[in-house]
Amino acid sequence: MASAGRRIVVAVDESEESMYALSWCLKNVAAAAAAEDRCKDTIVLLHARRPRVVYPAMDGTGYMFSSDMVASMERYGGELSTAVIEKAKQLCADFPDVKVETMVESGDPRDVICEAVGKMEANMLVMGSHGYGAIKRAFLGSVSNHCAQNVKCPVLVVKRPKH
Repeated sequence: MASAGRRIVVAVDESEESMYALSWCLKNVAAAAAAEDRCKDTIVLLHARRPRVVYPAMDGTGYMFSSDMVASMERYGGELSTAVIEKAKQLCADFPDVKVETMVESGDPRDVICEAVGKMEANMLVMGSHGYGAIKRAFLGSVSNHCAQNVKCPVLVVKRPKH
């Protein structure tokens, strides 16, 4: 008899790595549980939209930012979020035994992911690894490492195979 499923948060962005992690999770975690008739997992597709940068009316070089330009950049950010979620939902469509929910939040991905996982009381967090080298990771920080250190549930970091 099927029991209540797990709540698995999958962090998605525009990278191939995050879509690979979602695909891997669907095939190896969620579908495996459904095949054993254990549970019907819920996958929460979480996209952290980078916060809007506050632009001064004039930047340091004397270039004026028009309200049209700022609005255009906002529109692009919204369209990017929509495209990321739609692409992720298409991957999920092949797995009818998995419930899918979506969530888009603005902010630093590290904070957004950790806060969302905590609020949802997720059973697992799945993330892709961008595979940055040590120097780039030192400057940019690793979102997956930050989340692994700060969430209370297990974190699965899926590394995309090199071809």
